[in-house]
Amino acid sequence: MEKVVSETEELPKAIVRRVVKEKLSQCSPDYDFNVHKDAHLAFTESARIFIHYLSATANDICKESKRQTMNTEDVFKALEEIEFSDFVKPLRASLAEFRKKNAEKKGGAAKENEAKKKRKIEDSSAKNGTKTKQKKQDNDQEEEDNHESE
Repeated sequence: MEKVVSETEELPKAIVRRVVKEKLSQCSPDYDFNVHKDAHLAFTESARIFIHYLSATANDICKESKRQTMNTEDVFKALEEIEFSDFVKPLRASLAEFRKKNAEKKGGAAKENEAKKKRKIEDSSAKNGTKTKQKKQDNDQEEEDNHESE
């Protein structure tokens, strides 16, 4: 009897295959492993089940804390609860590295967006130069008139 899994629950086979291949090449760099199709399927299904189990456990921890939003600490506690506490330290390090890289990307993107906005304003001003200069002169004249009437 074959178990049917919905597409939304399936993990991307290419990613699982790449992770398995990379790990095997790290473990034995001098040896080229071939992994049978059924073995890939077993890895994919095992990872899916692990994710379900971990998320259910983290959800229980979240509910016990009377919260509706699961956070990273819930996941770390869940790993400890299902006896995968050895994963917590490397996961924390990996998460910190990810956040750092993401912050750098966002910082760079923010600077780039700011530069684009500035260029757009400058381009707009250059195209409408006479109108912008005229508006500035009108505003200056209005300020002078206000000061004279006081």
